[in-house]
Amino acid sequence: MTDWLIRYRGYILITLLNLVVTGTVVVFLNRPAPPPIEIRPATPAPPPTAMPARIAVYVSGAVQTPGVYELPDGARVDEAIEAAGGPTAEADLARVNLAHRLRDEEQVYVPRIGEEASPPVTPAGTTGSGAGGKININTTTTAEFETLPGIGPALAQRIVEYREKNGPFASIDGIKQVGGIGDKVSNMV
Repeated sequence: MTDWLIRYRGYILITLLNLVVTGTVVVFLNRPAPPPIEIRPATPAPPPTAMPARIAVYVSGAVQTPGVYELPDGARVDEAIEAAGGPTAEADLARVNLAHRLRDEEQVYVPRIGEEASPPVTPAGTTGSGAGGKININTTTTAEFETLPGIGPALAQRIVEYREKNGPFASIDGIKQVGGIGDKVSNMV
């Protein structure tokens, strides 16, 4: 039998080689087709979101941690007080307009119970009271307006309401738009 194998070994090798090649071709042809390549248009990147505007306000008086705080534009006085750690036990919140919208560089002063109106210091270094000079009509509170001669609680409230509704006064003459304000009163502020 070994003679037979030796004599036909070439044919046997060729036959085995043909079987391997045929099997490989059959397996290759029967394999599943790859998924088609799909080209999609690029999706545009979302536009960058604008950071909300920030304002800086100084919170002082009867608060836990007085200081300058950065708040979102349009924040209210109550948010500024909370940013300062909240009011102290002796804070007189009834004298503070907690709903007032803040603007950049404003000061929020929280008086203590029984404290006389202690006006905050304006950026120029003068007090907000009219007793020692003119006042800043864009930051003065109703209580501070009332310290001026000729301005009572009703007129002071109208000035503050007009300012909150229409924004800060562009000039001193802008205060004349408030009903009841004439040249005499506008020269005091």
